Amino acid sequence: MTLDKILAISEKPGLYRLVSQTRTGLLTESLENGKKMAVSLRNNISVLSEIAVYTLTEDLPLKEVFKKIRIKENGGPTTISHKSSKDQLEEYFFEVLPDYDEDRVYASDIKKVLRWYNILQDKDLLSVLDEGDKTDEEE
Repeated sequence: MTLDKILAISEKPGLYRLVSQTRTGLLTESLENGKKMAVSLRNNISVLSEIAVYTLTEDLPLKEVFKKIRIKENGGPTTISHKSSKDQLEEYFFEVLPDYDEDRVYASDIKKVLRWYNILQDKDLLSVLDEGDKTDEEE
């Protein structure tokens, strides 16, 4: 599974795996509890491979941010909770990504990135970060 198949859906916590497309939307499965859910195309749906984080130089794909967190945490879960204070979240994110744009990356964005990372790490799906490199090289 690649980040192309993992979705974030507005107003729905967590991450979802794309199961199939329907006439009116998508059929998804929660990565946290495995429940399947139909999602209308009216919902704001984001594919993780299309998300980037603002930095002072260029936008960094979420995949690269996850790699940096993974390196910092030696492949384990984050040492900070996504429920930590705004200052703690910003301090942690600055350690991971020193040149992130503090004016355009909000604490709520950092919370999402950390939560998503921990979900992927918990489900042992961070290997998709490495698989994506192999797929890119093969094409």
